[in-house]
Amino acid sequence: MSKSLKRVEAALAEAGIAARILEVGQARTAGEAAEAAGCHLDQIAKSIIFQVEGTGECLLFLTAGGNQVDGAKAAVVADAALTRADAGAVRAQTGFAIGGVSPLGHLSPIRAFWDPRLSEFDVIWAAAGTPRHIFPIAPGDLQRLTGAAPAAFTA
Repeated sequence: MSKSLKRVEAALAEAGIAARILEVGQARTAGEAAEAAGCHLDQIAKSIIFQVEGTGECLLFLTAGGNQVDGAKAAVVADAALTRADAGAVRAQTGFAIGGVSPLGHLSPIRAFWDPRLSEFDVIWAAAGTPRHIFPIAPGDLQRLTGAAPAAFTA
């Protein structure tokens, strides 16, 4: 079992969430993850990472699978100029590789924002630290655990 997957399992256990992590083969896209989970595309919580220009701080935007993060709106929400984070910055801050970034179990705390569309479902699915693993969770639990602030940042 990968270190990344173990960190996600530990974060869920520490929070008292009895989530069943599902191995799905390769699920690098929200569509692939939705197909594997047998759910609606928007029930996939994508972890999109941006960086604050000048500081390198990474920010997490949790968005519904069918939505796209609008960079200009995200910058307004974050009150900072943003760029898409590169793979090295993502790995350094979160401990995860792009394609498997979990919203939980990061190496360092990360400021997070929440797409309200995710709250419209009873259950959503998120990456469990690898491109091959996802887990179900109640939206309210995930929002609480990430501290994500609801915001309008999608296109």
